Amino acid sequence: MTIRDILESMEYGPAPESGAEVQSWLDGRARAFGHFIAGTFTAPGEGFESRNPANGALLARVSQASQADIDAAVAAARAAQPGWAALGGHRRARVLYALARLLQKHSRLFAVLETLDNGKPIRESRDIDIPLAARHFYYHAGMAQLMEEELPDRAPLGVCGQIIPWNFPLLMLAWKIAPAIAMGNSVVLKPAEYTPLTALLFGQICQEAGVPAGVVNIVTGDGAAGERLVAAPVDKIAFTGSTAVGRAIRKATAGSGKALTLELGGKSPYIVFEDADLDSAVEGLVDAIWFNQGQVCCAGSRLLVQEGIADRFHDKLRARMDALRLGDPLDKCIDVGALVDPVQLATVKRFVDEGAGAGEIYQPDVALPEGCFYPPTLITGLAPADRLMQEEIFGPVLVSTTFRTPAEAVQIANDTRYGLAATLWSENINLALDVAPKLAAGVVWVNATNLFDAAAGFGGVRESGFGREGGWEGLLAYTRSAEAPARARPLAPFAAPEAPAPDDPLDRTAKMYVGGKQARPDSGYSRAVWSPAGVLLGHVGSGNRKDIRNAVEAAHKAAGWSRTTGHLRAQILFYIAENLSARAAEFAARIDAMTGGSGGAGEVEAAIDLLFTHAAWADKHDGAVKPVPLRGLAVAVNEPVGIIGAICPPDRPLLGLVAAMAPAVAMGNRVVLVPSEAFPLAATDFYQVLETSDVPAGVVNIVTGAQDALAADLATHLNVDAVWNLSTGDLDATIERAAAGNLKRTWCTGIGDTPASREALAAATEVKTIWVPYGV
Repeated sequence: MTIRDILESMEYGPAPESGAEVQSWLDGRARAFGHFIAGTFTAPGEGFESRNPANGALLARVSQASQADIDAAVAAARAAQPGWAALGGHRRARVLYALARLLQKHSRLFAVLETLDNGKPIRESRDIDIPLAARHFYYHAGMAQLMEEELPDRAPLGVCGQIIPWNFPLLMLAWKIAPAIAMGNSVVLKPAEYTPLTALLFGQICQEAGVPAGVVNIVTGDGAAGERLVAAPVDKIAFTGSTAVGRAIRKATAGSGKALTLELGGKSPYIVFEDADLDSAVEGLVDAIWFNQGQVCCAGSRLLVQEGIADRFHDKLRARMDALRLGDPLDKCIDVGALVDPVQLATVKRFVDEGAGAGEIYQPDVALPEGCFYPPTLITGLAPADRLMQEEIFGPVLVSTTFRTPAEAVQIANDTRYGLAATLWSENINLALDVAPKLAAGVVWVNATNLFDAAAGFGGVRESGFGREGGWEGLLAYTRSAEAPARARPLAPFAAPEAPAPDDPLDRTAKMYVGGKQARPDSGYSRAVWSPAGVLLGHVGSGNRKDIRNAVEAAHKAAGWSRTTGHLRAQILFYIAENLSARAAEFAARIDAMTGGSGGAGEVEAAIDLLFTHAAWADKHDGAVKPVPLRGLAVAVNEPVGIIGAICPPDRPLLGLVAAMAPAVAMGNRVVLVPSEAFPLAATDFYQVLETSDVPAGVVNIVTGAQDALAADLATHLNVDAVWNLSTGDLDATIERAAAGNLKRTWCTGIGDTPASREALAAATEVKTIWVPYGV
């Protein structure tokens, strides 16, 4: 072919990247790897092969972590962690800086090794993964330097177990290790079975950077090794992977006290409005779906196109697909590389063969190379409820449907159990910023896609997991309060229900508070509440599962509360405090009568103060504009979690109730409160204050009864978005295990002497990062 021919056809010639340096490194290790434990590599043991998915060539043999290997790694991390934390932020910052510099120094070695091990095009590894990995260590070097000044009330968790997937092997490693060690933790990381090699190379640069032995440990293996790490005596598990495995980890860690961050699957919507720059939107899809073989959990694999432009947009998309180049991922001219493993290739084929249904499949006429290659695929004409529109495929397959109005686009976009990310394209910034907050997603990209940075929090909602990685939000996930609040002590168990006594003048008719009004318990039963002196004080309802259902339905109908302004919520909280103050003597006497003590007046005053505190925070707990290296904005927006079920402390009947209610309501959530079993009358009196304080119906609901049973009912309810246990620790396991059903957030803690902590505000908010590039 002549130069003239090339200029006329604009065809690319081959531009292969040499793999010689990687092959030499692998040969230097005899193509056999043990684990990286306590600063050294162990002798290779029995394990499995790591192969190049593009051609099946053997890269190395990697060891399968046994229980003894996991125990040794955790012991090394435990021994190293106190000394690492004691070094101080500056010394840790210097080590993280050294790691960043070494990643840059060896960037070509890492990029080629990543492509050989994973199958993604070298352009993706070279231009995105490795620079972002280095960025994480640079950014968190700064965070380590600032920790003592900016986070003086936070302390490291201890030893963190980390499990990462195969789609971004090195980037996910950096994503997890950098913030953990910056905050003074030590780590045991298990890379994916398919892609362990860049993690092992990272172990080598830990030696070069002077990371103290045991601070970073890397163990390789399959899912069984991951299960052993989850069960090990670590203080936190950070997992990125499938929703099914995340649910199993939630159950396995229930009641253990281990902190947990889950970044799970997604079926992210990619919304194209009729006024969008269609060519740019097409290129965004190419980047999101096909440049990385669709092996990105946040990829916009669910295309929603406004009806009036759907045909034109699909035509442009098919034409662009025809120009994509498949082949050797080491070729710098290749767009689409190989899937990670034959197992994943078979999974993608099965999804398309079984799930396309009435949809129209389009694949470019391209010869597939030998290896784990699958052609770029577009399936149009699907309904929102079709299987491929709902289930994660994790391959280069794009499914599409249409919408007519922005409201319908939001409805279809949110019609999924996932909530990881979303992309929208529109030249109307007002439309874009109207739609973005309405999308159920942890990250929203406007006129862009797949933007990531260490400064911007990333994570999902719903069954895409909980917790954030990156930015200040990610740091909080690797720290704890320096003075953890004490958990409440169990009091007398809940007595068996008694028949109500309607003729008793002290009978409070055993009513609860649901949907802004008093409601009788579904069971028809109540129990008597006696003072320590044996005086009958009243009756409270024995709530059951149906009462929880009714309360959640009432809270669901009050969704408008989440859209109110912080200023309005502040006024109502101030008003509640005012009305409580007017009845302070009455509430104090009630508390003293129930408890037999004399601290009622102090507790009432503390509750009023707490209401004022959260009224103040209602319009001041703001987000931030993140300093990302982009001509644009990455805005972290605090949003309400939704419906929060809270189990209140047993020993402070009024203050505990307010400590659960105030931060949640201040941030725009609706609550279902289960008050103290032993001293419930403060709660049934408190709803009279709510009724006179302009609290909208359904925002606050109070269900009295047995805390253990009602906690389980809240945790299993699929329309409850989070459960807080401010009661005794023996309920933690029940709540956390049951919460795995829809992977709702849990916050199991005590309120201590400072129930107005920032931690409560963080538990009451969900951070959404909205990326808005600007310019022409």
